[in-house]
Amino acid sequence: MTKAIGAFAIKLFGFSVILFLTHYYILSQFFTGRLYFSLWSIYCFHTVLVLAVYAILSYYKRKNKDMLKLFLGLTVLKMALSIVFLLPLFLKKSDHTQLEVLNFFIPYFLFLMVEIMGLNSFLQKS
Repeated sequence: MTKAIGAFAIKLFGFSVILFLTHYYILSQFFTGRLYFSLWSIYCFHTVLVLAVYAILSYYKRKNKDMLKLFLGLTVLKMALSIVFLLPLFLKKSDHTQLEVLNFFIPYFLFLMVEIMGLNSFLQKS
């Protein structure tokens, strides 16, 4: 299982770098102001959470636990952590709140898609 986690981590890291560079380029072309959350912190947050969910589900797959309940619980936990991550933005009025939220949630859903595809292939192999 460690080999599967390592392979997924490499793919996830490659996806993260490509998406980050694309996002950074688009943002630098259309926005010149200062944002509260840096892009690298958003991408690190998403990458760590997706890798953690994949590793936890991989571990519990060996123990033959109920994967669906665990996946749903971890997804709810990820949503709660996302709200906590964005809480400073909601408490402090930003001039670009809509852009900040889009900067966070567009990668959130793209990372969720990668997570589900990785878990799907992981579960089909076993």
